[in-house]
Amino acid sequence: MTGSLAGELAGIAARAATRPPAGPEPGAPGPPGSAVPRPRDGSAHGAGSPGFPDGTGSTASTDGPGSTDGPGSTGGASGTGDSGSTGSAGDPGDAGRPVVLADRPDGTVVRLGSVVAKAHPADSDRQALAVRLGIAAHPLLDGILLAPLPVPAEPPEPGRTPSPSPGRTPPPVSALLTELRGGRPATLWPHGLPVSPDDPDAAPWEETAALLARLHAVPPGPLPGPVPPVHGPAKVATALRRLRGVPPSPGAAAVLRAAGRLPAWARGEEPPPGGAAGHTLCHGDLHLGQLVRSPAPGGPWLLIDVDDLGLGPPVWDLARPAAWYATGLLAPEDWTRFLGAYRSAGGPALPAGGDPWPYLDVPARALTVQSAAQALAKAAAGRRALDEPEEALVDACARMAGFPVEPPAGARASVVG
Repeated sequence: MTGSLAGELAGIAARAATRPPAGPEPGAPGPPGSAVPRPRDGSAHGAGSPGFPDGTGSTASTDGPGSTDGPGSTGGASGTGDSGSTGSAGDPGDAGRPVVLADRPDGTVVRLGSVVAKAHPADSDRQALAVRLGIAAHPLLDGILLAPLPVPAEPPEPGRTPSPSPGRTPPPVSALLTELRGGRPATLWPHGLPVSPDDPDAAPWEETAALLARLHAVPPGPLPGPVPPVHGPAKVATALRRLRGVPPSPGAAAVLRAAGRLPAWARGEEPPPGGAAGHTLCHGDLHLGQLVRSPAPGGPWLLIDVDDLGLGPPVWDLARPAAWYATGLLAPEDWTRFLGAYRSAGGPALPAGGDPWPYLDVPARALTVQSAAQALAKAAAGRRALDEPEEALVDACARMAGFPVEPPAGARASVVG
């Protein structure tokens, strides 16, 4: 990251830190045991921390350039990845010194004291991002999503009084979105304390599941709109395109065979079938790096990162932890905690009881394919071998390729693991 970008983000954060406290206008533009876990052969529970947050309090995004969404304990598959985390496990950025929490094309994040500034990808859909920010600031999301901070207007140059163009209204100083000099959109957020990668036993699986269930239950009608769609299958397609651009290997062949077993719609090649489950408000990129305590350090857990927020089938928000469990990267007891808490909170993605895998099998397979494809692409780009969690994902794809996908109405067991 260039110093100018870091400085510009720090400057915006500094203006917000010295601004009198004010919240954005609502809608501003801009029980464990409910399912019995199946044992998985080839378990690799020790391969990474549950949820796999890295040193910035987040794993890489599911489709960010130069990243994978594969698990890695403290940077492994995700490198310096941060998907918009507003917390840091490192330097707190106090005493007026900005601290870079992440530096990737899909998310550059700088913290200054209690304020975090994020530069979003240059090719972001501004209208969709503004809607997502308005949703995060809406009262219906209070206690579920961390709300953005207003972006103060840049002060005028000394000795110059700005005047608006004729017939044009100046933009409000409390807008939730601004644009940097290099063209990237930027947002401001309160600092929050992320999940610690050093204490995996304390990972808030129940709290995560409860927040997700509450998010899925928010009625979209009163929210700013149009609410963008989530792009689960489209992300699978993006990962597979990336994989096809690297030199052939046995691992890549296994992932492509597993992808071939997926329904065409799960690879983003066809529209979803008729009669698919109803759509709800979804996070779109759920993992433990997407939680912070706010206000830090003892506030409630909240979901962060709205870049993928939108309407879609809620079961796709459960797909990543389901895939991790099925591939042996998430301990059965943690999966049971998560699944039971989601069902206890009335989450609409699954029935209240019975076997969840008829609903999870295809999304979990798809996320496994996506993660393995990204892992292979990143390893090839870095001219390195796969790490242990990445190997577990590719191995799972090799096993998946030997079993057909059963339709939800008749599926009896998952064969992801």
